[in-house]
Amino acid sequence: MSLDRIDKQLLALLQTDSTSSLNDVAERVNLTTTPCWKRLKRLEEEGYIEKRVALLSAEKLELSFIAFVQLKTIDHSEGWYHHFVTTVSDFPEVMEFYRMAGEYDYMMKVLVKDMKCFDEFYKRLVNSVKGLSNVTSTFAMESIKYTTELPILK
Repeated sequence: MSLDRIDKQLLALLQTDSTSSLNDVAERVNLTTTPCWKRLKRLEEEGYIEKRVALLSAEKLELSFIAFVQLKTIDHSEGWYHHFVTTVSDFPEVMEFYRMAGEYDYMMKVLVKDMKCFDEFYKRLVNSVKGLSNVTSTFAMESIKYTTELPILK
């Protein structure tokens, strides 16, 4: 189903602050509470709203060391791929994980406390997965922009 202007407004409001009351959300999109609730329910059922979460402060939790890890593999078989994806998905330090086009086959964003913790992560990773031909890491010096808000009203 296609989204209308009100659906997009609802999604934009929720991704900015999902703790707003139904009354507040309805008022901001010029609906009464029942039609607003029905729209929100439909957006959840159709998968536009995957889940509602709290965004935590990585800095307060001392998790501000960001590494981008790029990997090349010599094995592109389906079995290797499934093992690799399952293994990497089990690492809580991996915040994002992508299969890439270009020079590297995969890239991940890793969040840890410090270089020592990254080194421990790196050793666990390379010892858990065979068939990697190159693992390169770069480290963020400063996070300039980070958002979880999708540009749906553009």
